[in-house]
Amino acid sequence: MTFDYDLFVIGGGSGGVRAARVAAGLGAKVALAEDSRMGGTCVIRGCVPKKLMVFASEYAPMAEDAAAYGWDISLGAFHWPNFQRKLSAELDRLEGVYNGLLDKSGVTVFAQRATLSDPHSVRLADGTIKSAKHILIATGGRPVRPDVKGAEYGIVSDDIFNLPQLPKSILIVGGGYIACEFACILNGLGVEVTQYYRGAQILRGFDDEARGLICDQMRANGISIHMGTDVIGIEKTDTGLRVEATNGETQSFDQVFFATGRRPNTDGLGLDALGVELGRGGEIVVDHFSQTAVPSIYAIGDVTNRVNLTPVAIREAMAFVATVFEGKKTPVDHDLIPSAVFTQPEFGTVGLSEEEARAAGPIEVYATSFKPMQSSFAGRSDRVMMKLVVCAETRRVLGCHIVAPQAGEMIQLAGIAVKMGSTKEDFDRVCAVHPTMSEELVTLKTPARVA
Repeated sequence: MTFDYDLFVIGGGSGGVRAARVAAGLGAKVALAEDSRMGGTCVIRGCVPKKLMVFASEYAPMAEDAAAYGWDISLGAFHWPNFQRKLSAELDRLEGVYNGLLDKSGVTVFAQRATLSDPHSVRLADGTIKSAKHILIATGGRPVRPDVKGAEYGIVSDDIFNLPQLPKSILIVGGGYIACEFACILNGLGVEVTQYYRGAQILRGFDDEARGLICDQMRANGISIHMGTDVIGIEKTDTGLRVEATNGETQSFDQVFFATGRRPNTDGLGLDALGVELGRGGEIVVDHFSQTAVPSIYAIGDVTNRVNLTPVAIREAMAFVATVFEGKKTPVDHDLIPSAVFTQPEFGTVGLSEEEARAAGPIEVYATSFKPMQSSFAGRSDRVMMKLVVCAETRRVLGCHIVAPQAGEMIQLAGIAVKMGSTKEDFDRVCAVHPTMSEELVTLKTPARVA
């Protein structure tokens, strides 16, 4: 059978674009359809603009710190429209880079929605049918609002970058990394931030000691965090949004930001009719090679709800291309993935939390918490944490957790050692770089806990 394309990719995010251009580079005839902006969540409304907002939010304490170091400087007010214009220009530039990469690779791009027609065909929004030997779904996910009265008055993460002005006060609902990151960002930009989370502690699923320290520091920085609290309903008034909470309080805010979860973008793609299996959350069910129950259809990235991180989607794309177009059956490796949470303080983590490791067998925990030199000299009370979770039997480092400025940069490098299976003694053999915060990772000699 003759097809229009060897590969048709639905979705122009990081994973879809990588798969399309690498497959095209191997000689495949490739097309890609994207009904929004090229670059997807990460580039347009996720990682990139969020990190630029993180940078912007970190300047507030610099003048005071500089004074402690002998500098006579002052910092004016943050001007949201100026930052927003620069941000918009940068996102336009990055979108152009993505389009350029596809063009140079010879990928045919359709700037419209595509749905599945049959196992080898897609239907474009203009009614055109295109056939392909292989179809790759990389449509990502989207933020969802909770089912509460007045939820339509709140915003989600997609909206935050397009606000005409920053609110004076905001309620952030949720306790995951998106909620906590934006709580820190907006607090740093001068917004009065309140955070509701229905659980007992923020950042569920991460190391308990690390998330406890982050919560303490967020509160010390002025964020009002309420655990065991959720929204019952929202009422729009002349002065803002009146929020009724499960803790019995009623309070008004200029804005409410829901960071209460995301859902895979599978609605209306025509998957059910073709026999593509979906999970309870609407995610596409795939095997270790990202293949669905329909042999010609594959899926990668957040739409599969495996590990929802941009670098993971890219690695899944590369494994897909190796499997399908290079004849090298390549399963996706989701083990020991380093990640960072861009709160203030920042959090870098790889491997098992102390709690997960303890449940798996005997462990030793090497940990320290201290005031870093730079902020301590400036008179701030900030604390950092370094932790290694070690298997008592094999001596392998099962997890590394860092709460500190630039923790994301540190965990990328520590992740190499953990992925290689390094032991505690391997860490000990490395000479310390002094004076640095990260030297603590190779100078921890006595276990803080044995379990």
